[in-house]
Amino acid sequence: MKYDNNGSVAPFRSILRSFLRRFVRHHIGIAQTARTHLLHINPVREPMTEKLDSLHLHNNQPQTKESFRYARIGLALAISLGATALGGCAATQVMLSHRNLEVQTRMSNTIFLNPVSHVYKTVYVQFHSTTDKNIGIAQIKRRLDSAIEANGYRIVSSRYAHYWIQVNILQVGKSDPSAANNALVGGFGGALAGGAVAGMASNYDTNTTLAGGLIGGIASIAADSLVKDVTYMMITDLQLSVHSNRIVRQSMVANLQNGSSTTSNENIVTSGHWIRYRTRIVSTANKVNLKFAAALPKLEGGLVRSISGII
Repeated sequence: MKYDNNGSVAPFRSILRSFLRRFVRHHIGIAQTARTHLLHINPVREPMTEKLDSLHLHNNQPQTKESFRYARIGLALAISLGATALGGCAATQVMLSHRNLEVQTRMSNTIFLNPVSHVYKTVYVQFHSTTDKNIGIAQIKRRLDSAIEANGYRIVSSRYAHYWIQVNILQVGKSDPSAANNALVGGFGGALAGGAVAGMASNYDTNTTLAGGLIGGIASIAADSLVKDVTYMMITDLQLSVHSNRIVRQSMVANLQNGSSTTSNENIVTSGHWIRYRTRIVSTANKVNLKFAAALPKLEGGLVRSISGII
């Protein structure tokens, strides 16, 4: 990406300059028409007009009144161009702040494992995906198997494994930082929260400011639409089971919803030879105008490194 001497993004500055030229050339008439219609709808004399008439404008001085009228139209154009410039500056700031791809992978809970001898360094990996995206589970599993083997472990069948790693990718798609934090705080099995962006609009009292604000708002939206701060998120639940020679008793409490007004509680006690750990892994990728095809490999790589780093 190229930058000019002022530190702005050259292609965006050229587009914005061209847009401003077309705006000034074609939309002066729009400001005049808006002013005329607003005066026709609300012919009440405004305080500024009455104050001006109280000055030396009573001796048939049409040139001064005409100058005042065009000054108000010029004010509307100034507001419009100012709004456009602010929108362009905001878009440029977003582009400069998020021009580089940033990838983060975090776990909701830390898992600590005791050291074992070489004979027990055997792992069985079970990988699932319940998302609506085609993310290539087989390829991710091969990458995870290779990373685990690079740490000195062997990939074996479930019957001979000392460790079971069970992975389920729950969700992949566009999100925002707040939704990623909520998903991480929820932990293993927690709810999946989505993010929403709300907009606010301001109203102005004077007719001239309203006309200029509408035009400037349209121009600002057009400028901002060229630059988008995009974040993709991957949510994964993981269960790690470690084989034990001793009997392990586990108690599980389940709250089941039956209809809209009935809830049943179940206490389940089991015994076996597996100690289970659970955690959630949230990966995010952020960049200006980021595409899903470019973000997915980075998200998969962060997930593989996080899982392989546990053992």
